[in-house]
Amino acid sequence: MKKFQFEGKGNVSGDRIRELRLKARLSQAALAAKMQTEGVIAEQDVISRIESGSRLVTDYEILVLTRIFNVSADWIIGTGRETPLG
Repeated sequence: MKKFQFEGKGNVSGDRIRELRLKARLSQAALAAKMQTEGVIAEQDVISRIESGSRLVTDYEILVLTRIFNVSADWIIGTGRETPLG
């Protein structure tokens, strides 16, 4: 399988997801658990790899993250301007 990378990373949203998680005072395991309640199979190691940029983030994962953190998908991928979590 071919790896897709942008500027050496598997995603552009890992840093923003980490920022949201830390502002919400969630551990990686707690975020994974919240994602699981939304129907996304995720474990702590998945969150770690997303945040480090070593794993691609799927569109449905981004949609779930927008619901969990109440931000737009644009903000998560780095194009939105709103401030996360007030």
